[in-house]
Amino acid sequence: MLAGLALLRDLEEAPEPGEETAELKWVRQSRRYPLWRVSHHYHPDVAVRLICWFPPKAGTVVVTLFAGDKKRIGDVWYDSVAPRADGLIEQWMREAEYEK
Repeated sequence: MLAGLALLRDLEEAPEPGEETAELKWVRQSRRYPLWRVSHHYHPDVAVRLICWFPPKAGTVVVTLFAGDKKRIGDVWYDSVAPRADGLIEQWMREAEYEK
């Protein structure tokens, strides 16, 4: 996760959907906000997602981290990451008094 956070820190601007890289992927399941995920090495038992949102005109990145037991949760976990991130982003907007 530290390498993923370093990748985000070194970005000079927010990525666009057509600018995916091996390390930074657009989360297509998101409906409310353009979310990105930082890639990580595959592990058969543990699911980890570092999800990011780049608020327009804020000069920052909002990062959420999700982890879970793949054997117990399965694909439901992957399908739920975007909606859960949306809720955390909205919480950040309230706390930071960020206006869209």
